[in-house]
Amino acid sequence: MKIEMGESLIASWLKHIQKCQLVQMNWKVSPEWEFTNKDILRTLMEKSNALFSEKYGYEIYKKNSFEQLIAQSEVDVIGISFDDDGSRIYAVDIAFHEAGLNYGSRRETTERVVKKYLRTAMCILGCFNLPYGDIIFASPKINPAICTDITNALNDVRHILAEVNLEYKVDLFCNERFDEVVLQPVFSVCNNVSDTSELFMRSMQLAKLFDTTKPKKLEVDTPIRKAAESSFSHKDCIPGFEKMKIAEIARTALADILQRDSVSKEEIEKLQTKEYSKVHFDLQYPLLVKVSEFGTRPPRYMAKPIIKCYGQKYYLCSEWFEKPDGNNDRPFLLEWIKQHQG
Repeated sequence: MKIEMGESLIASWLKHIQKCQLVQMNWKVSPEWEFTNKDILRTLMEKSNALFSEKYGYEIYKKNSFEQLIAQSEVDVIGISFDDDGSRIYAVDIAFHEAGLNYGSRRETTERVVKKYLRTAMCILGCFNLPYGDIIFASPKINPAICTDITNALNDVRHILAEVNLEYKVDLFCNERFDEVVLQPVFSVCNNVSDTSELFMRSMQLAKLFDTTKPKKLEVDTPIRKAAESSFSHKDCIPGFEKMKIAEIARTALADILQRDSVSKEEIEKLQTKEYSKVHFDLQYPLLVKVSEFGTRPPRYMAKPIIKCYGQKYYLCSEWFEKPDGNNDRPFLLEWIKQHQG
């Protein structure tokens, strides 16, 4: 079986970054399966076909029935994660075209990507009987005009799914966002993985053997960042935390400080931004994300505790690392705690 490097990258991303315990590349439907939710599938197909035909002139499904469409389906990588809140499915298609995503003309390219989103939604509902999950199309390079077309069409996909009460989160990872969300997080855990079947990881490990360049540092001058970097040692700078893992410190000490309402409202707002969280905690994602009344917990955030600040509930980031010779968030977290313990 041929394995594309992009698929290997996504498989590693699902396993190590999204924490999926089950991951399969080149997932295909079995002809022996009986599809569920046929009425919803039929309605979804009819509504989406009508909208995209009338609005864009697309012929997404040609003359296929939804049974034929699902039976012929393939998803590049599927992952399923299990935690205290149950299970969550991720279905990802990835395309790497060096000159930019190209399935023919600009219209044909967008039309094909839209079909992938909708067909994948039908597969998840028809084969897994799940009305929720993440559906992602990823490509490291998409030209701006095509990216705009896909983004506009994606809003219509979301609208159609909501109309038939499906809670799929559909997303596009491309260009800088692909690097930020997929590539860099996988790079950050590359040295921890020793599975020779993960071809992308192995290729990066090989490349690093001969890489003498130093990693880029974020050049931001703040008191907390300076203090954290200058005070780094293999020992903790707060007594009592020596044997605690960094995620446990965040879950207990950090959460406790935030919930006292002793941190200003202005800083709580800043802690919901990626830039501020990077400078003060060395995180790749916002420290806090608001809990939506109807939404599900986003990836990379803890199920518990739910942080409550000034009457608003928040999820706390779960992506903490402590490698003394590489990605080490520990001194930043401890320095912030020291400055806010009161």
